[in-house]
Amino acid sequence: MRTITPISEIMSTNIIALNRDDDLEKAELLFKRHKIRHIPVVKEEVVIGMLSYTDLLRISFADAVDDTETEVDTLVYNMFSIEQVMVKNVVTVTSDTSIKEVARILATEEFHALPVVDNGCLVGMVTTTDLINYLLKQL
Repeated sequence: MRTITPISEIMSTNIIALNRDDDLEKAELLFKRHKIRHIPVVKEEVVIGMLSYTDLLRISFADAVDDTETEVDTLVYNMFSIEQVMVKNVVTVTSDTSIKEVARILATEEFHALPVVDNGCLVGMVTTTDLINYLLKQL
């Protein structure tokens, strides 16, 4: 009999997060330093939004800056706040949501990462890359 594996088995628990008061320059530096594409925006431990690297690319030339550079186009970033750029109606899952259900959500929606929230607090992140790595281990 197949067991239903919870997303807690493959989610990342080393979470990089932003506060809504942080600036977009900090966001870009975190994206590049940690080589990630999605950052939850939190108020304390509660998810209030999600910022993707694609969101930054829409308003800047962030991809034109070399990965080793620490300077960013602060003029563009100063025109917007994280709250203006982030997605506000974030879909979340709980740590006991099945991997199959998370795969279904990510396959049918237009995003590639989900915050994992238990009792209202952010406890992890799961991405399409996490799912692909899981599937590769199964083969």
